[in-house]
Amino acid sequence: MRKALLDWFAEHGRDLPWRRTRDAYAILVSEVMLQQTQVSRVVPRYLAWLERWPTAASLAAALPADVIREWQGLGYNRRALNLHRAARQITERGWPDDLTDLPGVGRYTADAVRAFAFGKPVLPVDTNVRRVQERTGRRFDSACAQALFDLGATVCLGRVPRCRICPLAVQCPSRNRRYEPLRRQPPLEGSFRQRRSQTLRLVAARARPLAELDDEAVAALRDDGLVEVTGAVVRLPV
Repeated sequence: MRKALLDWFAEHGRDLPWRRTRDAYAILVSEVMLQQTQVSRVVPRYLAWLERWPTAASLAAALPADVIREWQGLGYNRRALNLHRAARQITERGWPDDLTDLPGVGRYTADAVRAFAFGKPVLPVDTNVRRVQERTGRRFDSACAQALFDLGATVCLGRVPRCRICPLAVQCPSRNRRYEPLRRQPPLEGSFRQRRSQTLRLVAARARPLAELDDEAVAALRDDGLVEVTGAVVRLPV
């Protein structure tokens, strides 16, 4: 099964820019951007980000306001501030032995950087990897990581897997099963998430009087460190 997976990946693997580097900072940027965001949206933003801030030191020197503006459109904007804080920590102290000591870095992201940048024999287990392993009943080694990502993202899909074209189907005990989605994302339209996003977009364009804005959204953004309120004016942090 391992050979079938790797042979399939050699022919069908996605050509993604973060797969062409071993630079730990670049890989960290990609992994943080990819959290809850589609690959197709991330690729152009990743390239633009690294063109603007090619090193951890260059990002560390940036203003938080500029970092938030550059992140606009990727969603879950706290990731931008966490990445900025991580860059400052790396610049000041170097890469920690335990990468989960970096702001916003959990077990999966830490393992991904360890595997893809530092060459450690660890398999980063995200939703796609976990799904393939659970359905096949097999455990794969770190060399299979990128292949598992792609198989889970394009073939072994969450609800209706494409078993007809799966390289593992012959040996897979879950072949031709169908699944209920584990979790449905609440609609964005009319949600508080949308209100927060719209409010942050307005403040990113220019500082605005609090009276012009959604005060509940402002309070939530302020709690996350994404805006500052000075008197009656709301602006991005500096």
